[in-house]
Amino acid sequence: MLEDKNDKPLGKLDELGEFGLIKHLTDNIVLKNPSSLKGVGDDAAVIAPSKNKQTVLTTDMLVEGIHFDLLYTPFKHLGYKAVTVNLSDVYAMNAHPKQITVSLAVSNKISIEALEELYEGILLACEIHGVDLVGGDTTSSVSGLIISITALGEAKKEDLVYRNGAKENDLICVSGDLGGAFIGLQLLEREKQIFNENPSIQPDFSGYDYVLERQLKPEPRKDVIDMFEELGVKPTSMIDISDGLSSELIHICQQSGVGCSIYENKIPIDPSTVIGAEELKLNPTVCALNGGEDYELLFTISLDNYEKIKDQKRVAIIGHITADKEKYQLVSNDEVVHPLTAQGWNALLGGN
Repeated sequence: MLEDKNDKPLGKLDELGEFGLIKHLTDNIVLKNPSSLKGVGDDAAVIAPSKNKQTVLTTDMLVEGIHFDLLYTPFKHLGYKAVTVNLSDVYAMNAHPKQITVSLAVSNKISIEALEELYEGILLACEIHGVDLVGGDTTSSVSGLIISITALGEAKKEDLVYRNGAKENDLICVSGDLGGAFIGLQLLEREKQIFNENPSIQPDFSGYDYVLERQLKPEPRKDVIDMFEELGVKPTSMIDISDGLSSELIHICQQSGVGCSIYENKIPIDPSTVIGAEELKLNPTVCALNGGEDYELLFTISLDNYEKIKDQKRVAIIGHITADKEKYQLVSNDEVVHPLTAQGWNALLGGN
């Protein structure tokens, strides 16, 4: 039997089998949304589309060794993050998530207790965002843990926002602050390297709670979607920042057939991120542009909505859309104009 730090035997997956494991992890799920007619326990979930609303669907996969490292990622945080990164894509459509499915490929090194913690995080994210877990799949893996989550959401047709609607003179806005998740990852990787060289040295993360949470437990911006509804603002385009500000902004510009100018002194960066970047000898602006995994919302709005948005503390106006196709610019603090290039996370290459 596997042993935990308290010498308590950990349960092996083969003690339950596939269907026993599914029942063990999902037996207490209670469906909350009226559109969730049938959830876990049958051959397929049954979802009833709401009247006058359209369904959006998105899938993300997290692979051990590529997207997460179990040496420093708690299972509960991992489960929470696996859900929220999918919900972020739904919010980026100006829609509200309603259901998810969860599929796992699990190696025999994972205990039942570890999967219970993973599901604690998954169900916590579902509870906070009012989402039902309605199905999924489990299988074995010889290459580590793989988590695939599909999220379904809904919105009125007239409320949906795509990436291709940005127009000349639109304002470019971003929620929250950027670069923190990347700094959190770099600190975790630094301490991992130190640990591998000398396991007797304990990691020191004092003062870095914020950036570590940005990496390990990102929060999708439901509050920003609610803000749009409260203010009567509909973005002209929107995307979530998973691959870095520069990459995401260029996605919007390319799909909208426009250019952009953003200003370094307008990019929101938390003081903790700046301190962490300086310690790691990194440029905070570069971290914000190219780091990724912030899961903030990048969006454009018409100039007509400037008065509604200008005093909102949760968003920053960082630039504007231009008519110059394929001309993407960053104006630095010393007023030098630099070309903006996509250097963010590449999922196929596993890095910048």
